[in-house]
Amino acid sequence: MQISPTMIDEVFIMRTEPHADARGDFARSYCSEEFRAAGIDLDIVQINISRNAKRGTLRGMHFQGEPVPDPKLVRCTRGRIFDVALDLRPDSDTFCHSEYTILSPELQNAIFVPPGCAHGFLTLEDNCEIEYLMGAPYVADLAHGVRWDDPAFDIDWPHAPALMSDRDASYPDFSAEI
Repeated sequence: MQISPTMIDEVFIMRTEPHADARGDFARSYCSEEFRAAGIDLDIVQINISRNAKRGTLRGMHFQGEPVPDPKLVRCTRGRIFDVALDLRPDSDTFCHSEYTILSPELQNAIFVPPGCAHGFLTLEDNCEIEYLMGAPYVADLAHGVRWDDPAFDIDWPHAPALMSDRDASYPDFSAEI
């Protein structure tokens, strides 16, 4: 497994290194020892799957607040998505900056989003499936979000979403949150 840092501290891109033979291939998608060696703290307590029927579906930008922030490893297991991690840690050098990447099974990649960062994605094709390995359980009262197109973040989305939840569409400007 390759674990590569990004411009945002504690956000990493992972790539599996498959071993192939006549049967197909085998790859490790998570290893606690390799993660710890890279400085990633992720003890998996929950695994979630998001299925999205339509291209242009947006989910995000979500985060879970203290005292139960939610680190996550996100992998696209079907289709292709534009995936975004947004740094909302006020003491971070990259506060309000984002890191984005394309995730797909063909690329065999994933992104680690640490506590204090929001996460979201836009589907680039129909029938996308995303798997989240979560480091904390979901706590509804601590679930928050920021608007996907808030000018405070200047995220360069590949196109406008065609479908999103009312909740995601109605998040206030970030400046109103602080």
